[in-house]
Amino acid sequence: MGTKDLAAAIPHLRSGRMSIPAMERIVFGSSFADAVAEEVERIGARRVFMIVSGTLNRNSDEVGKLRAGLGGSYAGLFDAIPQHVQRDAVLRAASAARAADADLLVSVGGGSVTDATKTVRLCLEHDLQDLDAFEPFLLRSNPETGVLTAPDFRGPKIRHIAVPTTLSGGEFSPTAGSTDPVRKLKQGIRHPGLIPYCVVLDPHLALHTPMETWLSTGIRCVDHAVEGYCSLQGNAMADACSLLALPMLAKGLRASKVAPGSAEARAMCQNGMWLAQIPMWSGVPMGASHGIGHVLGGSMGVPHGYCSCVTLPSVLRYNAAAGAGRQAELSEALGLPGVAAADAIAALIDELGLPSHLRDVGLMEGSFDEIASKSMLDRWVHTNPVPIRTPDDVRKILSMAA
Repeated sequence: MGTKDLAAAIPHLRSGRMSIPAMERIVFGSSFADAVAEEVERIGARRVFMIVSGTLNRNSDEVGKLRAGLGGSYAGLFDAIPQHVQRDAVLRAASAARAADADLLVSVGGGSVTDATKTVRLCLEHDLQDLDAFEPFLLRSNPETGVLTAPDFRGPKIRHIAVPTTLSGGEFSPTAGSTDPVRKLKQGIRHPGLIPYCVVLDPHLALHTPMETWLSTGIRCVDHAVEGYCSLQGNAMADACSLLALPMLAKGLRASKVAPGSAEARAMCQNGMWLAQIPMWSGVPMGASHGIGHVLGGSMGVPHGYCSCVTLPSVLRYNAAAGAGRQAELSEALGLPGVAAADAIAALIDELGLPSHLRDVGLMEGSFDEIASKSMLDRWVHTNPVPIRTPDDVRKILSMAA
C-alpha cells in the first residue's frame, strides 16, 4: 500500500515532510547581555556587529550594556531599520557590517530587525550592493497557480545571534521578509542557513517594548499557532505545540496588559511564542492571514502585529466550513468551547484594546483592489485551507474585515 493509500485509510496519518532547521541553541533565564557575551567567547568571534532597534538604543541603556559586555570584540552598530525591512536600509546596514569586517552579527529588536539581519548576511555572502541584486534570491509565487519558485543559492557563512524584543517570532524561521521600496512589495527569501544559530530570550529586556507593540505582535504569534494548526500540511509535533501555545499566549498577553512591569508575564508570552513558531520552524505553510498581512504591511504600511489583528478573524470565517473541527479545538484551547474560533480570537483582540478592522488601521474599500491583486503574489495565500483562486476571493475576506 502506497503512502497516499495509507493516508486515505488512516485519517490521522498525513503525508508530508518535517524540516529541522539548523538552529544550535536557545538561551533563556539569563541576562541577554551576559548570554551574548558568553556565546561570543565560546565561538571565538572577534568582530561583532550589532543591528539593533533604534527606539531601544535611544530610549534605554540596554544596547550600551551589550556593547560594554563585548569589550574589544565590538566592531560596530546599525540602528536604522524601518518597519517591514526596506531593502535600501538593509543595503546600508550591510555596507556598515562589511566595512567593520564583521565575523558575527547580533540582532536586538523586533521582527524587522531580525529579518534585516538575516538579509544582511545574504548581502555579505553574495556581495549584494543594489536593489536589483536581490532579484535572483526572491521567492516567487505564480498568481494563478500558486506554484512556488524557490531559488537555490549558497547560504551565508557569517553567523547570527538573535535577541528578540517582540513576539513576531522571525528568529525561529529560515525565511527573511523584506520590502522593495520602489514597488512597495514585501517578498521572502528562504534558505536553511538563514535561521539564526542562537536565540536569546530575556523577558526583562522585553519590558522596554511598548505595550501596543508587545500585544499586537502577540496576536501575530497567535496567528502562527492558528494557521499552523489549520494548515493542510501540518504535522503532529506542530499541532501539539500550537494547542499548547494558545492558552499560554492568551494568559500571558492579558497578564502583560494588566501588569506592564511583570517580567513573568513577558516570559510566559515568550514561551508561548517559542511553541507557536514550531509549525513554521518545521516547514508548515501558513494561510491567507499571513499572505494578506504581508501586503498590508509591505504595501500599505500597517504595523506588523496589527496585520494579524485585522485579518485573522475574517480568514477563520472564510475557512470555517472546511475546518470546523480544527477550529473548534482552537476555541477549546483558548478556553471558550462552543464559541466560533473567529469570535474567540476577535474577543481576545478587543480585550487587549487592539484594532480589529481594516478601517481601524486606515484602510478603506478603495485600497482593496491593490491589496487583493498583490496578495495573489504571496505563496501563503495559495496554501490557505480553503482555496483562494482569484483576487475576488481575497476581496471577500477584506470585505469581512472592513
